[in-house]
Amino acid sequence: MKLDSYWLDTAPACRAVSEGPAEGPVDVAVIGGGFTGLSAALALAKRGAAVAVLEAGRIGGGASGRNGGQCNTGVAQDYVALHAQLGAERARGCYQAYAAAVSTVERLIREEQIDCDYLASGKLKLASKPHHLAHLEKTAELIRREVDVDVELIGGERIRSEVGSDNFYGGLLQKRGGQMHMGKFAVGLANAAARSGARLFDKAEVTRIEKEGGAHRIVSARGELRASQVLIATGPSRHGPFGWYRRRMAPVGSFIVVTEPLPAAELAQLLPNRRSYVTSRLMHNYFRVTPDSRLLFGGRARFTASEQPSDAKSGRILKANLAQMFPSLANARIDYCWGGLVDITADRLPRAGQHDGIYFSMGYSGHGTQMSTHMGQVMADVMGGDAAANPWRDFAWPAIPGHTGKPWFLPLVGAYYQIKDVFY
Repeated sequence: MKLDSYWLDTAPACRAVSEGPAEGPVDVAVIGGGFTGLSAALALAKRGAAVAVLEAGRIGGGASGRNGGQCNTGVAQDYVALHAQLGAERARGCYQAYAAAVSTVERLIREEQIDCDYLASGKLKLASKPHHLAHLEKTAELIRREVDVDVELIGGERIRSEVGSDNFYGGLLQKRGGQMHMGKFAVGLANAAARSGARLFDKAEVTRIEKEGGAHRIVSARGELRASQVLIATGPSRHGPFGWYRRRMAPVGSFIVVTEPLPAAELAQLLPNRRSYVTSRLMHNYFRVTPDSRLLFGGRARFTASEQPSDAKSGRILKANLAQMFPSLANARIDYCWGGLVDITADRLPRAGQHDGIYFSMGYSGHGTQMSTHMGQVMADVMGGDAAANPWRDFAWPAIPGHTGKPWFLPLVGAYYQIKDVFY
């Protein structure tokens, strides 16, 4: 079993990385080489800007290359609760932003000819308890009435035709969106940005950002840049001069296992429509079939950071959950196991805008594949003067009370969710 991301291990080599030092003047310095940063670099470079992307590790190697591979419409939280919290108009705007994000991903794949095994098969949220289905019915009615007529409630009598498991009582099917190979998409996006003129630097951890006149001096492990504009697209980075952002997000670990390739007949019985799936529990699981017929199975196995010993322990929990859900896979070999950090905001909505003269976009809260890609394009518009393009511009972003940058509270949150799941 490899303690490494399946997406990163099976992606082609990224040949768009620049050699030599990251030095000199640029129009825009993008800090973070994930989907947000690469998408922004692509859009900015196409407009003629001189762009440099600084990534602390491997291009696409953070959350962008360590997630579940889903690209779906729908907000990260319960739409009924969001509707009650924000009102109809703002909740509808949030939902529409995610629909637009899926369209952005599909457009970039098409325009840049990115080979990433994209499959538009929709997402099915599975009711883990009978009363969860009743709530999903209310959610479906509200979504159909307010924002998206193309959703479908699947009752208990039909759910076995969707998922070959006795664990579920029905589900909510959102038909837009799909899934893809995250490593291939990251490399394709990086290649597209480089073709357009952006310079991409890996192993270029940023250690300092200083104002110098009307510009910014950025010090990294690969050299120093002077940039007219800066975009921070780091997500839940635990390193660098990004404390203001860290105090506003909880970096929650999410963990994934991937099985050996499975027989086509067995997969056709278990998951005949090859959708993206997520369960309705608070400590939920998500899963899908990979392009080479493996089952990817993930979730918040433990509320802890991602490190190899922790990943292995979380992997054992996920393997047990997988066997409980699909008993026929109890003896399936696990070929990959890894973890990553999800940058969760208090209300599970993204944040983007400008702080202290520097632009930022992050806080995607587990729904980042589509939104990060979309917000890279959006932030290019914002940095060009179109502030109204940003759907998150009017959302305040206070620090999480008691959060100093180190998430000491995560074990307490995990224990609370585990207890609440028993009664929820």
